[in-house]
Amino acid sequence: MSTRLKVILVIILTLAILIAGCAGNQNPRIGKPAPEFQLNTLDGQPVSLSDLKGKPVLINFWASWCRPCCEEMPYLQQIYDEWQERGLTLLAINIGDNLSQVAEFMQSQGLSLPVLLDTEGKVAEQYGIRGIPTSFFIDKDGIIKEMRVGAFQSKAEIESSLSKLTITK
Repeated sequence: MSTRLKVILVIILTLAILIAGCAGNQNPRIGKPAPEFQLNTLDGQPVSLSDLKGKPVLINFWASWCRPCCEEMPYLQQIYDEWQERGLTLLAINIGDNLSQVAEFMQSQGLSLPVLLDTEGKVAEQYGIRGIPTSFFIDKDGIIKEMRVGAFQSKAEIESSLSKLTITK
């Protein structure tokens, strides 16, 4: 086999792998529907994204060992406290920690916002999470309006992103 033919075959094979990889990538995108999931709360109650249709949702993926995640939690708690009356649903999805670790963390930090457990990381994988914290802002129709990788540095930063959702004042 000639060198030229080998190069052409390598290029074709590489392109085929890239195309197959891109076609299979169903990670969420801005402007597209958020993937459906069902996870349990700390008290074992199931929560499905489809149950929240008609409400704006802020999803935050985090872990108790993640320092930036822990640093933004007070801001998320403030948003939860102030915005739930306006119709916002906030879901903090913990990745990989067990129930007792998460419960202990929440209690030690004085946090009461809703936490869902993704102990096996399947929902995080479904959402294409590559780094935490990662947040998704989903409108009342289930469409992703914004995605943010990295910690919020203030409550005002979160509120700026919430302005893209239709929330009753």
